Amino acid sequence: MNFNTSSSKQTWSADAYSKHGRFVADLAGAVYEWLAPQAGERILDLGCGDGALTQKLVDAGCDVLGVDMSDDLLAAARERGLKVVNCDGHSLDFPAEFDAVFSNAALHWMSRPEQVIDGVWRALKPGGRFVAEFGGHGNVAAIVTAMRAVSAHRGGEESLAGPWFFPSPEVYADMLESAGFEVRRIGLYPRPTPLKSGMKEWLKLFRKPFFEQFGNETDTVLEEVEQLLRPSLCDARGNWTADYVRIRVEAVKP
Repeated sequence: MNFNTSSSKQTWSADAYSKHGRFVADLAGAVYEWLAPQAGERILDLGCGDGALTQKLVDAGCDVLGVDMSDDLLAAARERGLKVVNCDGHSLDFPAEFDAVFSNAALHWMSRPEQVIDGVWRALKPGGRFVAEFGGHGNVAAIVTAMRAVSAHRGGEESLAGPWFFPSPEVYADMLESAGFEVRRIGLYPRPTPLKSGMKEWLKLFRKPFFEQFGNETDTVLEEVEQLLRPSLCDARGNWTADYVRIRVEAVKP
């Protein structure tokens, strides 16, 4: 069977993200508390998206710069009046100018974590802190397994089912310490996440490239993946939950 060979790069629609992915910012209370932003601090929001959390930092009195690679999401952030720039998280080039680097639900999209960590280190002033939360080991394991199973059956590209970096705390702490950071606290937090829009909308938003490879059979493949997941992630009333596991970290540049 011949499949669509369109780009495997994830793309974003600010409108779709607002409708079906708003829970990402809404559930960021714990990592925001770990950051404990103080008025007057200079903060880099790494992977700022549409600026929902960036705005919260600004409202707390911080001087914030948001960086992301999605022009559509950055446009939404600029509509809020926020300072944002298009920047690859693997190539941060800020010379020791931030009191803190903050990131929520973005680092798992960056496939070369050592480069990201090095850039964060460069961006921080001495004594600056790095506070982040993202997908940890075991995150969306059932969802990825279902996509891989359907892809294997259909002869698709299985790697498109799970392109993320989901480390264990031990692995990520070692990376940070190798770069010179002192890890204050790090942990893995299971967080089953209700999907108000349902599983198909989650799949279409977060794994668009996987389904695009099947061309005009995309809807059929979506249905097959959903049916595999229904016994474990959908309750008797039709409510869907994603099997999220988050890693949260606070580290300091001495």
